[in-house]
Amino acid sequence: MSQQPIVEAAGLVKVFDDFWLRAKARAVDGIDFEIRPNEIFGLLGPNGSGKSTTIKLILGLLRKTKGRLSVFGRDPGDVAVKARIGYLPEESYMYRFLNPVETLDYYGKLFGIARAIRRRRTSELLEMVGLEGASHRAVGEFSKGMSRRLGIAQALINDPEFLILDEPTSGLDPIGTRQVKDLLLDLGRRGKTILLSSHLLADVEDVCDRMVVLYGGKIRAAGTTDELLRDTNRTLICVPRLRPETIEKIDALVRREEGTAIERVEAPRQKLEDLFVQIVEQARVEQTSTSGALQGGKTAAFLLGAQESAAGDGLISDLQRQEPARPAAVVVAVAETIAPKDSVVEELVAAKAPPVRAPTTSNPTSTTAQPSVDRSVIDDLLEKPPEKRE
Repeated sequence: MSQQPIVEAAGLVKVFDDFWLRAKARAVDGIDFEIRPNEIFGLLGPNGSGKSTTIKLILGLLRKTKGRLSVFGRDPGDVAVKARIGYLPEESYMYRFLNPVETLDYYGKLFGIARAIRRRRTSELLEMVGLEGASHRAVGEFSKGMSRRLGIAQALINDPEFLILDEPTSGLDPIGTRQVKDLLLDLGRRGKTILLSSHLLADVEDVCDRMVVLYGGKIRAAGTTDELLRDTNRTLICVPRLRPETIEKIDALVRREEGTAIERVEAPRQKLEDLFVQIVEQARVEQTSTSGALQGGKTAAFLLGAQESAAGDGLISDLQRQEPARPAAVVVAVAETIAPKDSVVEELVAAKAPPVRAPTTSNPTSTTAQPSVDRSVIDDLLEKPPEKRE
């Protein structure tokens, strides 16, 4: 039994009207597509092709003009859908006077995430995007690339089921770009569903399972990466380096058997991105200092499915909610230590005079003998009114 698509669009149309409600721009023009669970889906096209409008329709930020669109089987405007989505807009808008820790904590609160889990996720995400060294700097001081890294962390704070990234590598250096692509592949292997919108074709080519190409609000091509990129008119054979005479023999064989010739013989080239990453890695090995964002760390544990528990961090909260049991002997000792003393009057009333020993014949003048006190005289004085006392 096939799974229900995460996003399903049929005949989707979005027309922007002017002040007089006249059609001004047909941004999305009758497109049909679906995003399946556990896949990385690419949305390609030049500027103004309808990519951002399509994303805003999926998020419920815009209302469709015509057609059908569902997210998790519901209307995109359903609030319950929002908690399952992580979104990185084309431009990252952050509060300038908050630092990264405060920023991620704020967004975590919006999702109702417990405090202990927010702190753990914040630490893991800042390490992952390479901002742990700038965690207490104001966001207003960040470069565009550093703000973009923080925006990616913000989009992941709720561990979303469906992640939407609009131009995620815009403003990032090649190291950050490589890290974002590796992160997307990690999340894809975990089973996350990702919508990636970009005009940087190399980024989409490296990570997407399927894609559509938009132009003028219409889908011009759709399919898997292999289906769209495979060149069926050529054959590529990779072998270790050959001698020139061997290449001549192969060319003669191809001419005789296939009626064609070898078009080009060249040594393979690595990507400029790979060379750049290699140079930066060497600089890091040499411990060259930098004041910018650091290379990101490993993918945050909670994004890879690690179990989260707030038990350790919530110990203090538990102790505050209930009185811990103490041994009886300890309770008594503490009570005796902190119990207030009786008042002076109570001590005097409760005090007992030492026993009076009658004088003995052997020691008639013993200093230990105490004279007896006639309490009746004192009581009589206390009972008489003051004017009758003499």
